[in-house]
Amino acid sequence: VCQDYIYDKDMEQIAKEEQRKAWKLQGKFFPLFNPPSVGEKYSTWEPTKRELELLRHNPKRRKMTTNCTIGLRGLINLGNTCFMNCIVQALTHTPLLRDFFLSDRHKCEMQSNSCLVCEMSQLFQEFYSGHRSPHIPFRLLHLVWTHARHLAGYEQQDAHEFLIAALDVLHRHCKGDDNGKKANNPNNCNCIIDQIFTGGLQSDVTCQVCHGVSTTIDPFWDISLDLPGSSTPFWPLSPGGDGSTLNGESHLSGATTLTDCLRRFTRPEHLGSGAKIKCSGCHSYQESTKQLTMKKLPIVACFHLKRFEHSAKLRRKIITYVSFPLELDMTPFMASSKENRMNGQYQQSVDVFNDNKYSLFAVVNHQGTLESGHYTTFIRQHMDQWFKCDDAIITKASNKDVLDSEGTNFLSIF
Repeated sequence: VCQDYIYDKDMEQIAKEEQRKAWKLQGKFFPLFNPPSVGEKYSTWEPTKRELELLRHNPKRRKMTTNCTIGLRGLINLGNTCFMNCIVQALTHTPLLRDFFLSDRHKCEMQSNSCLVCEMSQLFQEFYSGHRSPHIPFRLLHLVWTHARHLAGYEQQDAHEFLIAALDVLHRHCKGDDNGKKANNPNNCNCIIDQIFTGGLQSDVTCQVCHGVSTTIDPFWDISLDLPGSSTPFWPLSPGGDGSTLNGESHLSGATTLTDCLRRFTRPEHLGSGAKIKCSGCHSYQESTKQLTMKKLPIVACFHLKRFEHSAKLRRKIITYVSFPLELDMTPFMASSKENRMNGQYQQSVDVFNDNKYSLFAVVNHQGTLESGHYTTFIRQHMDQWFKCDDAIITKASNKDVLDSEGTNFLSIF
């Protein structure tokens, strides 16, 4: 009546019953289409000899056209839910995550109507079904409200906070998908979320007296970077200093770059006399320095610019211009690079160097103030095709459009 979107449990139950009936009906005609449980709805497919013969005679059909827009679909705003829509667009265009969900590999160990992974599976099916009309993510919103209650309600929320909450819930709900394999990431979990997004952050605390080093490695899903203009002291970087053209970024008019922020993040920091640590070598409390580096890089790297500042005296949005590249080399910020510099070794193998290179595929932007604003997303569909996702509206974009959004950039995903 009031044109608002509502979630009706009775209607949802009716929809599930009808879907179950449809699965059973299809099972009568297609014996392989069985059973109707999440994770096993679809039978495996192998091409027949006739189909292989057709592919050989029509090789061009095997190549996806560069104008293909399958996977592009708008999302209806359900009342200040642009913070969710922009992150959903980024996740649905994460290649390895897309491959996982479209291959139906999730084995649910909980009730499907409360499992966020099951809902994401359905969401990927909706996105890549070929339908063009905007999708209404009301079930996803309901599950987010259920499992992340701090995000419940129609108030404006933080997109970065939603990303972390979504990854956390997905990580907890897909525990049964690791098939008992040994984890190869700092979070010691082999679920699809940790395989893709988890990296290892190394913290080296060095005693200023005996120079003993204490090292810890913590898992991370993203890196939050301080900006010039924040209350946190930002060490000025000279435009003429070493590495000023790293990653193809320039310092025109003293502009800050993403590389600058990463160098600031990984520089040694003197902890001061107010934060003395007990040194295991000196057996007493001493002043120390702390330095962060990347021990292990994730497959997908997310960089969050801390534009929203909350402190006892200040609440504001930092609008400092920050440029970023289409290609990012993380080699200078690796723990191994630091060790090589300390040992006087500057050569690295080509393979290791290439493993540290990333290509940009999603950018989340925020327009507005701390109190009110709007999130949009740029996503890369193919190597050189970008699209702007503004809730239900999808429009084509250029590399220039993406790179010109540095001033409002909130989250970059490589």
